[in-house]
Amino acid sequence: MKKNILFICTYNSSRSQMAEGYMKAKYGDRYEAFSAGTEVTRVHPMAIAVMNEIGIDISGHRSKLIDEFFGQEIGTVVTVCDSAHGACPFFPGAGEVIHQSFLDPSAFTGSDEEIRAGFRKVRDEIIRWIDVKFGSIHA
Repeated sequence: MKKNILFICTYNSSRSQMAEGYMKAKYGDRYEAFSAGTEVTRVHPMAIAVMNEIGIDISGHRSKLIDEFFGQEIGTVVTVCDSAHGACPFFPGAGEVIHQSFLDPSAFTGSDEEIRAGFRKVRDEIIRWIDVKFGSIHA
């Protein structure tokens, strides 16, 4: 049986979306991955673009409010930004809550290529962290 994992960041637009997409693509045989935010916006187009670069399509994702997951059995909740961790250090029904903060790529400024490079850096940090944290569990 797959373990449910929920990635949370403030707007559910970049970090949590990339984490959800990667987790589904790499560890979908062991985990059912979801993402949500403390506020709802949109999935950032640059997050979609940099995930496409590594063969993961998150263009069908939508920004979701954490309320959609209250009352559901969630084995692990991962807050990927300090703001979300402050807003929900406890998640009802979660087996465990992990906090691992990553820089907010939507706050990066500069040329399109500099912003894309920032998104790539955060994407790669998320991937490395997920691989270390969840890659060997139940392998």
